[in-house]
Amino acid sequence: MTAQEEARPELEVWIDQDLCTGDGICVQYAPEVFELDIDGLAYVKSADDELLQDKGATTPVPLKLLNDVKDSAKECPGDCIHVRRATDGVEVYGPDAE
Repeated sequence: MTAQEEARPELEVWIDQDLCTGDGICVQYAPEVFELDIDGLAYVKSADDELLQDKGATTPVPLKLLNDVKDSAKECPGDCIHVRRATDGVEVYGPDAE
């Protein structure tokens, strides 16, 4: 895999803050991707470590963190973490995954 292919966002993740319980499990699994804000809810972070607070904001899932992000979605008590393919928007992990 070339560096360009590795950098291409195959999967992206977003959090539905309306369902977030503020439990922080996602931050425990993948602090590079998730962060709790002052409002007590979890948000995704950009590759530059910037908190993305816009509703429905997505961030690429780094390949090395895929298992951690997948476990975050699986263990989330609010079922609010959605991981989808960037190319077609199909959810592969999370409450809407088939």
